Amino acid sequence: MENAVRRKLKQGETVMGMMHFTASPMLLEVMAAAGLDFAIIDMEHSPIDLGSAAHLVRAADAANLTPFLRVPDVDPGLIKKVLNLGVRGIVIPHATVDRCKAAVEACFYPPRGDRGSCPAVRSARYGQADWDRHMGEINNETVIVPLIEDKEALDRIEEIVKLDGVDIIFLGPFDLSVALGVPKATFDHPLMAAALERVVAIASRHDKYVMTSVGDLIDTGYARKILAKGVRMISYSADALVFLTACQRIAALKTAEPSAVAAE
Repeated sequence: MENAVRRKLKQGETVMGMMHFTASPMLLEVMAAAGLDFAIIDMEHSPIDLGSAAHLVRAADAANLTPFLRVPDVDPGLIKKVLNLGVRGIVIPHATVDRCKAAVEACFYPPRGDRGSCPAVRSARYGQADWDRHMGEINNETVIVPLIEDKEALDRIEEIVKLDGVDIIFLGPFDLSVALGVPKATFDHPLMAAALERVVAIASRHDKYVMTSVGDLIDTGYARKILAKGVRMISYSADALVFLTACQRIAALKTAEPSAVAAE
């Protein structure tokens, strides 16, 4: 299965997506119809379980939306199951050097890792794939995405970036701002800006890519500033929060002054 996000990054494109919490195949189709490139199916914070994830991966593939998945922990059994579904990338929350090394072992077939083999899975077209070729293709297309949310990970970011299989570094601004002592700060804050600049510089030296989130506010001006700093991927906040923001704007019409409504 081709990883279209990986291909687009290598071609120099900017890639846009969203965290997916709602377990709605229709919303995945809407994201694809709007022109987004990927969705990160969340199994860390959302109620999505493995059965739901299977249907969401199918929906994403059918809509030509690249499916990534955030696991709650580096659980080799769970990682194997979701990769067997056809997920193209595994997002590792609260990444550390050791957790990323464990993820490499879990995600890749030998000799790169120790992922167990089974041909009767979706990613292998239920036994129809040439197995040796399949293992090579999956090893080439699967990406590990460490979510950098803690100061220790930031301090050891070069070790993480150097790991084989780690192609995309996801700088998580909400948790990272807390870890740096500036809760809720954006990348306009000097500490956050310095962290982003450092990660982008290190990633660029190793031909890796940086992703971050701009939250649920659809602030294209802010997003463009982040892209101008060398970020290649943006993941908007959870689809539920994007929808909430839209609903709040609609609900505000109930009490808005006529002049304010007209201005909208």
